[in-house]
Amino acid sequence: MAEMDWKHTIRDLKGVVLDMCGVLYDSGEGDGVAIDGSIEAVKRLKASDLQLRFCTNETQATREKFVAKLGRLGFDICVDEVFSPAPAAVTILKERGLRPHLLVHDDVVPEFDAVEKTDPNCVIIGDAADNFSYQNLNKAFQVLIGLEKPILFSLGRGRYYKEMDGLKLDVGVYMKALEYACDVEAEVVGKPSPVFFQSVLADMGIQPSQALMIGDDLVNDVGGAQSCGMRGLLVKTGKYRPSDESHPTVKADGCVDNLAEAVDILLKHRGQ
Repeated sequence: MAEMDWKHTIRDLKGVVLDMCGVLYDSGEGDGVAIDGSIEAVKRLKASDLQLRFCTNETQATREKFVAKLGRLGFDICVDEVFSPAPAAVTILKERGLRPHLLVHDDVVPEFDAVEKTDPNCVIIGDAADNFSYQNLNKAFQVLIGLEKPILFSLGRGRYYKEMDGLKLDVGVYMKALEYACDVEAEVVGKPSPVFFQSVLADMGIQPSQALMIGDDLVNDVGGAQSCGMRGLLVKTGKYRPSDESHPTVKADGCVDNLAEAVDILLKHRGQ
């Protein structure tokens, strides 16, 4: 994206929202690896006059463990700056008096300690990784199909994500299987849900037009933000593929090589 395209919008911004995996770092063996320039880019944003939040569909660890991992990679991020699906789902469960059957990663189960799970009346599916066995999917199916009014929550709906050894299937693939089998439409908690983005905006106390989302997922990061009235910037890291730039329905407001380039442009035109 040419810098000229930014000049008429950047000065109106008051907040930036960053995706994490694929923008800050690539996941994989161990803690993964920081993307070149991303640690310094976060530092520069935090030192600017812009508010900064992190919005992730990460559901393979609690927020505390996730933030600790990023700290080991060199990022200075606080837990209360991070918005992820599991805590948002817990709030919904408590408000609606629901008892979930969980099909999630073992490391995120502690997020649900505060809710009752006996005699489940809904199913929550997250990025369960190796827990996506036939037996576990079938158990979730049996719970749903046995309910008079089946309720399925999906912690995000991504199709795939990138690890250092290649692309991996994400939760949306398994969500669609349960939707099809049970003739039910999942309630998505996380990106691209408008409610999820609105909770981030409310925390910053700004309007959608004053916020920019930066992500590597054209549909869930960029498209989800745009549907709320935010602007969406696509980075060519993480799961980005060249075909994203010719998507039939979602058009990013800009496309840059990486987070470091995005921050260079943002702060240059703000005189910082």
